[in-house]
Formats: sequence, structure tokens, C-alpha cells
Amino acid sequence: MSSSVLIKNKIKSFNKKIFVSADKSLSIRWALLAAQATGKSRAYNLLESEDVNVALKALKKLGIKINKTKKFCEINGRGLNSFLIKKNTTINAGNSGTFSRIILGVLAKSDKTVKLIGDKSLSRRDFSRVIDPLRLFGINIKSNKNKLPIEILGSKFLRPINYFENKRSAQCKSCVMFAALNTPGITKIKAKKSRDHTENFFKTLKLPIKIKKEKKFDFIEIIGQKNYKGFNYNIPSDISSSAFFIALTLLSEDSKILIKNVNINKSRTGIIDILNKMNAKIKFKNKKIYKGEKIADIFVRSCRNLKSINCPSELNSRAIDEFLIIFLVASKAKGVSYFRNLSELNQKESPRLKVATKILRMMGVKIISTNKDIKIYGNPNLNLNKSYVIKNFMKDHRVFMMSCIAALSLGGKWKIYDKDSIKTSFPKFLSLIKSLGGKIN
Repeated sequence: MSSSVLIKNKIKSFNKKIFVSADKSLSIRWALLAAQATGKSRAYNLLESEDVNVALKALKKLGIKINKTKKFCEINGRGLNSFLIKKNTTINAGNSGTFSRIILGVLAKSDKTVKLIGDKSLSRRDFSRVIDPLRLFGINIKSNKNKLPIEILGSKFLRPINYFENKRSAQCKSCVMFAALNTPGITKIKAKKSRDHTENFFKTLKLPIKIKKEKKFDFIEIIGQKNYKGFNYNIPSDISSSAFFIALTLLSEDSKILIKNVNINKSRTGIIDILNKMNAKIKFKNKKIYKGEKIADIFVRSCRNLKSINCPSELNSRAIDEFLIIFLVASKAKGVSYFRNLSELNQKESPRLKVATKILRMMGVKIISTNKDIKIYGNPNLNLNKSYVIKNFMKDHRVFMMSCIAALSLGGKWKIYDKDSIKTSFPKFLSLIKSLGGKIN
């Protein structure tokens, strides 16, 4: 089977209702919390992807019983600090930054050493951001210069900590929150604004958590060692996966789309705010609240008069996974767009700021970029007719999908490698594109 796709034609106009795949952040967090609950938990619409599957496989290695059917995934939790860890246990986190960082907090009280490994891309990423606070709890950690492989041995004598999360990283914040579950006393966290899915789960499960939200920081207090019962959860669709179809619709002619039942948690909707500032006029319909998460249908139509943006940096953390596709939209907008303080993009599956610069320049877009800032000179008449080859991007799923959207909306003949990369988050991406009429070989 070929590892690449070939796209030679723009997509024709479409008017569709679609469901994208389930939210990856919620799927992984549900699994980790269900494994530590007392009794059975069920998730409906759990994301079927490599990142979620590595989490389930790891939990099985830790002695957790899991039953998957076509309708649901059931986890039989054993309660806090009740994993059955064998000697020489190795967990492979694959490509998942979310799972690999949070599982270290979950293992805060492990009674045997667990080794954590990952693929080539994950192995180049920095883990000091979770290693440092975990050591403050009293956890024993050995690493390869703050990178994988990592060996972790929990402590029976965990101590609560005061922690300042200053990178706007929900993964780091969540790692500390999961460690706090097994720690006596009160763990206090001061965190720059980031995704709050873990907080919403804790509140839903009635865990002893206090949250005070201020303009720039959230202040979180967690009382540890409180068991909780198994719970059921119906996982909504992922806004990060929806982003590619939002952009495809905006950049295509005479098209409309309604993306159903999407998680529009405010900490995730930076892309909507940014694109609407660029004149997109994206709307939420049928809004509701489900266990602390805001859910809605997202309606998008084509936009011929996109305008540039001087993007406020405070939106960065709320759109951190969507900037590749935002950059693509900015390439077709009138005027010069500025995006600043995005060094965190280079801590993702690939150095995304560098990769985006390379691809956009290949497309003929004028770019000025540094390791943290990018200036994009948009061209409303951008229409591609050359041949383009996209490869050597560390199998980053979002790079692959952004390249497909560029090909389908802007034209040209594209050969895009590493199509299996989408298995980490959105295995149904290509089939969904085809359902809209996109021709992909």
C-alpha cells in the first residue's frame, strides 16, 4: 500500500452535514480517569485512533480490564493507586504527547519502575516541563536528558506541592493534577490559561477541587486520596479535527458545511475567534452543556473577502493545535497577518512553525518568520498550478491534513507522504474528504 496520496484537482462546491471524529483530549482523559475509578465506566463514541489505543494498551499492561464493543468502551477501574504493575514494565506512548505526559502523573504512586518510550517524533520532545514538578512530589524519575526513554518509580510518601504552570500547557497542568489525586493534603496550582478538560472531569466526578479564575491565571486546589465511582461519558466531536473542514469550506467556492456535535469549550475555540476576526462569520448552532463541556453544531460558508489579522497573543493557547490551518487561511487573506509568541508550536509532533514556513514558501507565499513569530503576506488571488511534494515532516498528522486542504482548495498537483500519520488522531479524515467530493488517489 502506498504511503502517499496524490491530489490533482480542486474540490467542487459542496453543501453537507458531517460528523468528525471524537475529541482526542477527552478520550484519553476519560480512559485515565476511568482506570482509577472504583467500578465500571463506559465511554460512547470513544475516538478510534492510535493515540487513544496506546493509552488503552498501556492501561491493560497496568492490570486494568478493558472491554471494547462497537457501541462503547468499558473500563473496570480498581480505584486510586491500585495498578497491578509487573517487573520490567515498558509502556510505548507512540506519538501521543497528551498520554505520555499525563501518564507520568498517573503513576505517581507506582510501586515498581515503569519505563516510558515513544516514537522518533515523541522522543525528541521536552519532558522537563513534567519531570520537574513530579520530582517535587517526591517521585523518582530518570530520563535521557529530559527526553524519552523515561523511567518512573512512584513514592509511598508523596507530598503536596505549589506549582506554577507558566507555559500554557494543559498537558503539564493535567499531569500535576493527576499526581495530586494520589497525594495527601492540598496541591496548589497557579496556571496560565489553557484547556480545562481535566478540571471539568474533576468537577463532574465531584472530586475535591477548587478553581478560581482570574484574567491571566487559574488558581486550582486539589485535595488528594479521594476515591470516586465509575462513570459514563458520551464523547463529542473534536474541534481540532473540525478545523480542517472549516478551512476547506472557507477557501472553497460556493460551499457550506454543518459540523455536528462539536466540543466548543472556550479553551479550544481560539480558531473560531481568529477566523471570525478575518471575516469568516462562523456560527454555533444548537448549543448545549454536557458535563461541563460546551457542545454545538458549527456552521461555515465560503468566504471570498478574507482579511488579514494582527493576532492577539492571548488567543495562542486556545488555538495552539490549529495554527497550521490558520496560516493557510491567512495565505489567502487580503493584507499582512502577524502571529507572535508561538515558540510552543515547535514543541509539537514536528517543529510546526518551521514546517509551515517551508510549505507556504513552496506555495509562493511571502513569509517572514523566526523561531516564535511569523508574518504572512496574504494573496486573495492565490491559485496554485505547479507540482508540490510534501515529505520529511516527522509524520505529523496535522501537517499531512493541512497539505491536503491546501491542495483541495488552492489547486496544483500534490504528492503528500506519510498518510498513515492521520491514524494518531483522525483515521477517517480521507474518507470524510471523499464524502464531500474530494478526489484523492
